[in-house]
Amino acid sequence: MPLNFTLALRNLFHDRLRFVATMVGIVFSVVLVLVQMGLYLGFGRVVSTMIDHASADLWIVRQGTKCFEDPSLLDAHVRDDVLATAGVASAVPVVIGFSDWRLPSGEMTPVFVVGTDLNANGLHPWNVTAGSIKALANDKAVAVDQTYFKRLGVSGIGSTADLRGRPVRVSAVTDGIRSFTTTPYVFADLKRARDYTGVPSNKLSYLLVKLKPGADVAQVQRALHSAIPSTEALTRAAFRDRSRNFWLFGTGAGAALFAGALLGLIVGTVIVAQTLYSSTKDHIDEFATLRALGSSNAYIYRVIIYQALLSAAIGFCFAAVIGFIVVEVTTKGALPVVITPALIAAIFGLTVAMCIASAFAAILRVLRIDPVMVFTR
Repeated sequence: MPLNFTLALRNLFHDRLRFVATMVGIVFSVVLVLVQMGLYLGFGRVVSTMIDHASADLWIVRQGTKCFEDPSLLDAHVRDDVLATAGVASAVPVVIGFSDWRLPSGEMTPVFVVGTDLNANGLHPWNVTAGSIKALANDKAVAVDQTYFKRLGVSGIGSTADLRGRPVRVSAVTDGIRSFTTTPYVFADLKRARDYTGVPSNKLSYLLVKLKPGADVAQVQRALHSAIPSTEALTRAAFRDRSRNFWLFGTGAGAALFAGALLGLIVGTVIVAQTLYSSTKDHIDEFATLRALGSSNAYIYRVIIYQALLSAAIGFCFAAVIGFIVVEVTTKGALPVVITPALIAAIFGLTVAMCIASAFAAILRVLRIDPVMVFTR
C-alpha cells in the first residue's frame, strides 16, 4: 500500500466526528441526486407505459398530438386509408378518454378508459393476475389494477360499480399498471369504451399499425403522410420520446427533478470541501514538515486526493444501499424510483468528481505553506 495512501487513510479517520460529518454530507447529496434521477427515469417509464406495451410498428395520431393522454380524435374513415397503404398489414383502433367512476358508496372518482378491439393484437392489459383478457368481451366487463382497489371501491373479480352512468363489473385484475397522474386506468372492449368516454362511433383516438414483413418503415411513413396529411405516423420510439418530453419539460416536472439533483450536488460539494479543508488545516504542521523534508508537491497532493477518493467510495456505498431501499419501497407506488446500472455508474463518477473538486480548496491551502515555519516553532 503506498505511503501517501496510508497517510490519507489515517488523516481521514483521525477525527471520527469530522469523518461522520463528511459521510453525512456525501450520503445526503448522493442519495438526493440518485433518488431525483431515479424519479426522472421512473417518471419517463410510467409516462410511456401504454406506448411501450402496445403491439404496433407505427402509431397513427392526429397531427400535433403531444402525448398518449391527448384527447385529439381521428375520423374513423382514416383506417380505410391506412389499410390501403402499401406495406400495412393491420390497423387496430384505440379509444381513450377520461370518465367518471361511481363507487358503490355513491362517491365519484375520475378514471382513464382505454378501449381496443379484443380480437386484434393491439393494446390489451398486461400482468393479469386474476380473470382474463377474454373475459372483457363479456357484457359490462372491465379490467382494473389492484393498486387502485381502494380508490375504486372494489375488491377484485366480480366487484361492481358505475362508469359514466353505466353498470360495470370487474372481470380482470392487473398488477403494476399505474398512471403518473394517479388517475386509474380502466380497460374495456372498444365498443363499450366509446360509451364510457362519449367518443362517437365515427371517431377514434389512435390506430396501431403493424407492417408487413420486409416493409420499410420510413417509406410507409412517407406514404401515410402523403395519403392522410392531417395525421402523423410515429414509431414507438418517436411517440415515447414526444410523450416524455411533453410531461417532463412541457409541464416543468423535469426541471423540478433536475433542480433537486443540482441542490444535492451543491450541498454535498460544499460539505466535503469544508471538511477536507478543515482536515488539511488541522494537519498543516505535518504537511509543512513533509515539505521541509523534501516531499514533492505531487506527493502531498496525492494524499489529499486519496482522502477525497476514499470519502467518495465510502459515502457512495452507503448512499447506494439507501437508494436501493428507496427503490423497493416505491416499487408499488404511483411513481416508482428506477435505478439502472448506467445510472449507478454515472452517479459514482459524479460522486468522485464532486469529492475531487472539493479537494482543490485543501490543495490551495497547502500551496501557501512555507516550509520554514517548521523551524520557527
